[in-house]
Formats: sequence, C-alpha cells, structure tokens
Amino acid sequence: MSSKGEMTTIIRNGTLIDATGQPAAPNDAVVIQGNRILSVGPVPPQVNVEDREHVDTIDATGKWIMPGLIEGHCHLSFGQPAMPGLNIARGTTSPEFSTIRAARNAREVLRSGVTSLSIPGGTWFIDVALREAINAGLIEGPRIYCAGRFIVTYGSIADNEPSWMGTPEHVNGVLANSVAEMITEVRRQCKHGVDFIKMADSTWGDFQTISREELEAVVGEAHRRNARIAIHSRGSDSTRAAAEAGVDWIMHADLATEADLEVVAENGVRIMPTITFLKHAVAVGREFGRSDKEVDQIKYNLEGGYGMLQQARSMGVKVLCGTDSGNSPLMPYGELHANEMEIMVKYGGYTPMEAIIANTRDNAFAVGLEGELGTIEAGRLADILILDRDPLADVSVLQKGEHLSAIIKDGKQVNLNGLAEDHLVALTAD
Repeated sequence: MSSKGEMTTIIRNGTLIDATGQPAAPNDAVVIQGNRILSVGPVPPQVNVEDREHVDTIDATGKWIMPGLIEGHCHLSFGQPAMPGLNIARGTTSPEFSTIRAARNAREVLRSGVTSLSIPGGTWFIDVALREAINAGLIEGPRIYCAGRFIVTYGSIADNEPSWMGTPEHVNGVLANSVAEMITEVRRQCKHGVDFIKMADSTWGDFQTISREELEAVVGEAHRRNARIAIHSRGSDSTRAAAEAGVDWIMHADLATEADLEVVAENGVRIMPTITFLKHAVAVGREFGRSDKEVDQIKYNLEGGYGMLQQARSMGVKVLCGTDSGNSPLMPYGELHANEMEIMVKYGGYTPMEAIIANTRDNAFAVGLEGELGTIEAGRLADILILDRDPLADVSVLQKGEHLSAIIKDGKQVNLNGLAEDHLVALTAD
C-alpha cells in the first residue's frame, strides 16, 4: 500500500460511475482525505493541487472510476484450495497453517478489486483474527465482515461425519440439534467477535433441516446481541421459513417458488443467489472429482437459480452479489469474485449499471456498512477502482482484476505488484 498515509489524493478526469443510480458522467475530481471521500466535483478551495508534498494526483484520462467491489460470499479459511504434496495443507486440520494461508488468500482477493468481503462461515475463529489483523495494519486484505462456523443440524450441509463424530473444530459447521444448543452457539460465537451468524439448511435444498421455530429463536438471540443472521437455503420450504423468521439475508434460494419469493418480498429480506458457484461447478466440476450425479444435481439448481433471479428482480426483491469462492478446489481466489454481475445481466435481465450497484452500493449491507460504503460520494469510505475498460459496455471486464489500473482501499493505493514481488523474493531466497 501507499506509504503516504493521510495525504490528500485527487483523481482527475476519466468517466465516473458513482453507483448511486445516476448515469455515468465525466469526472472532474474525486478528492480523498484520510480514508474518506472529501468531495466529488470541483476541487474544494482549501485543497492546494500544487502542494506536491501533501497532494497526490492521479490522472484517469481515458479510464473509468467506480467503487471497490464488495464480495458478499467468500470463504477464506476453509482450507481450500488444497495444496497437493503438503500434508499439513490437507483440509483444515491445522489452524496455524490455515490462518497463514487465509491471510495470503485475503491479499489475492484484494488485488482482484474486492475491497470489502463478507465471509459467511469458516473454521475456528480464523476470520475474526484476520479481520482484526487487517484493521490493525498487520496484514493486507479487504475489510472483513464475518460469521463463525455454520450452525447446522443432522442432515444439514457440513454435517458429513458419522453422528458419533459430530462436527470437530476443523469442520466449517457446528451441530446444534435443539433450540437451547443453537442459542448457546450464538452466544459463544458472539462472545468471540463474529459480525453475523450463519445458519445452514440441507446441501441442495431437497429437504428442510431447520424449522421456522428454531430459526425464529436464533434470529431473536442474534439480533439481541446486535449480530445479523444469514442462512444457506436452497429449498422452497426453508427459504419461506427463513423469510418468515426474519433472517437478514438468504443465500441461494435456487428452488424458491414465486409464492416463496412473495413472502421474501413481504418481509423485506434480501437474497444473495451466489449462482457463480453453480455455473462454474457445472462447467468444470467433473475435472475436480464431482460425480455425474452431483453435477446433474448442481445443473438442476442452476436452472432453478436463473428462474429465481428473474422472478426476484420482477418482484423488487433486493438481490446481493456473492460467488462462494474458496468453498472448494474448483473455486480459486482472485478469479471469480466479479462473475455474479455478468450472470445478473445475461440471465436475470439486469442492466450492467444495476449489476454494478448490486455489487457495490447494495452489497454494503452484507458488510454492515450501508450508507457508508459502496458509492463515490462525499463522506463515504474511500474504496475506489480505476479501470482501463468500460464496465457499462461489458461488465465482464471487472473479472480477475485484469483491467485494473488502480485499487484504493481506505484512501490508500494498493501495490498491484505486491504478490508477484513477494513470490520473486521468495524464489531468489531459495
């Protein structure tokens, strides 16, 4: 990152996409002081653009300026992708190694243009530690808003061990088969500093594993402790129950019917489809050991997801963007974090501007910073991307960070060559 600390940064010229809902427009000047945007438009009179010692000017002529991306669904500490030949890297059995690797994962995510990250579940409390280390300036990465391990019941996703094994600490889910156990787990996770609680129903939504009554109890306890709650729910019944129980957002909802979405809309609940994982798993799943039966199941959910996305838009349901990167070896870091926008445009009927707003302004909800982040306006946190291609002409240019000229997070420029330079140093040392 830039070492200029509290210097004033001015971005001149270029085309501004402020993600407020206004059309793109020629940019005069975006002025940043500290970690916030001071002004958008003419340079304020108190800023001396000739003061080269304290003012850094970036010329964005011929480029596009927009808010930093907010990834709504990425797992840093699952222990994925696996590292063949390294025994300690098999899964998440080593908290120490998993923490170090998760820190590296965070840096890769940041350099793809993701300046804020919502993590709906991980192992131990690694993500809480990463959040605090990034905030303290010890390591580099997106700002983090995180849950702990999923709260699951028998038959939920992440309940993969025999019942006599339960869910060991290295598993991303924790069993809670009664309301009392669920409430205790909410309290334990809140004590350890999570931002929100993640519940999780069945893997593919073919049956419901958590009742509405259980969900209502968990929602009540989480909200009492100023924590939000989200749920992995692909099925119809579980999606309706979650909306009725008042969860803050629902992940997936692939198989939700129009009637289910009406309940979602009535209760003002947001949906984060996370179709990127389904689409990518259908394309390459067999290469990573997924069986034909599982790929067929994923394809079924994918088709349901496309239809659900279209219905949600037509009904005015607020749709957030997430990809599920890091959930398995087929979802690497730094590559797919912007793909949900292209899916929204191609399969959901969204305009590129609507998709960008979903991945910036609207996604600020998923990191607890709505009204503070995700737009380029005076007073907002200064997370900004500068691109050498127009994302409104083709939203896919945001993918993989390939067209990024600059990333600014918290008012400071990110060294885009950092990972490559570190790797070169390591090779030289060897």
